[in-house]
Amino acid sequence: MELEWLEVFAEAARRGSLTAAGQALGYTQSAVSRQVAALEQALGAALFERLPRGVRLTAEGGAVLAHAEAVLGSVRAARRDLAALRGLAAGRLRVGAFDSAMAALVPAALADFRAAHPGVALSLVAQRTEIQLGYLRAGEIDVAVVSVYPHQTAEELAAVDLRHLVDDPLLVALPAGHRLAGRGTLRLADLAGERWVEGFPGGLETLTEACRRAGFEPRVDFEVREWIGKQGFVAAGLGLTLVPRLAAAAVPPAVVLRPLRPDDAPVRTVYAATRRGSALPPAVPAFLACLERAVETHVTVG
Repeated sequence: MELEWLEVFAEAARRGSLTAAGQALGYTQSAVSRQVAALEQALGAALFERLPRGVRLTAEGGAVLAHAEAVLGSVRAARRDLAALRGLAAGRLRVGAFDSAMAALVPAALADFRAAHPGVALSLVAQRTEIQLGYLRAGEIDVAVVSVYPHQTAEELAAVDLRHLVDDPLLVALPAGHRLAGRGTLRLADLAGERWVEGFPGGLETLTEACRRAGFEPRVDFEVREWIGKQGFVAAGLGLTLVPRLAAAAVPPAVVLRPLRPDDAPVRTVYAATRRGSALPPAVPAFLACLERAVETHVTVG
């Protein structure tokens, strides 16, 4: 059964004329007659009485009309909903992000997106990159803001497409009263005798590799996983840590950030990840554009 048959039938019933229905829908009278006849054959019922001038619904036609109008109403509603989704007047966007991306980058992008598309429901999952990638592959989020270090393997990034957002060098966080707090660019070798605060597995690996390249093993006195907690330990004078530049705006006044020499500074790359081979929800391309604008306007990268 064709949808057009129902449209023609309902229009003819409203107008009481096959000719008038054809004129309203852009069909010839003979095309309307064929479509009504095809619907009658498919249903095994005579839907109209053919009169000298026009048509009149039969009892069977009256019973069918209510169902035809319900079907056509549902189709019209579906088309409206699709138009709203495609026009970003409705729908949802599920975003994942790692912690330090939420200091400036992701909030700025979400605020930009909401201002432009207030009808789209937003949700956020804060998780480490590897967990986000699992959510993304499972279809539980639509886009993930992830950080990737050079030592990560291709297998960890399988089944996702990556859009480069920014290269994010790590800075050294020192207490404001530290002997090197007034320096400009530091060398890791200058920090060989320092105590460190680190507890995140990927962060510990990054710190250890960078210090070994500089010729020493870092002494980690306190294991603290989250970057905000690490800054609290630094502010209290309990050690140094590495802080991503993305989080620089959220560093407390008692902590001083200093850049490392380029050959010493670990650099991670921040991407927007989407599922490979899947149709993207209409909101995702718009949000990706918001992320790129947020990098330009809200993130210090120099």
